[in-house]
Amino acid sequence: MQTDPELDRLRGSIDNLDTAIIALLAERFKITQQIGVLKRERDLAPADPDREVEQIARLRQLAIASNLDPEFAEKLLTFIVAEVVRHHEAIANEPGSQQAPNFTG
Repeated sequence: MQTDPELDRLRGSIDNLDTAIIALLAERFKITQQIGVLKRERDLAPADPDREVEQIARLRQLAIASNLDPEFAEKLLTFIVAEVVRHHEAIANEPGSQQAPNFTG
């Protein structure tokens, strides 16, 4: 089967962007892990609903400015935040933590 050079070029660009997205997400989660530890040490809740609302509004505006569907941006951030909160709950419940275990899941 013969390949289309233009299609291959565009797919290569997508592959490069996917690599960058994964690297950025990994870096973001390294930082949120540090935040989770600070929250545990300072006896703060794993979730911060006010911050989440602010972030969603900010990213929706960035999406609009970037000509990206703001609904998609919100869904993506909501998914990421849910994972971050899950990590923060796990950190809060690690042995030696001062917080009581969270059994709500």
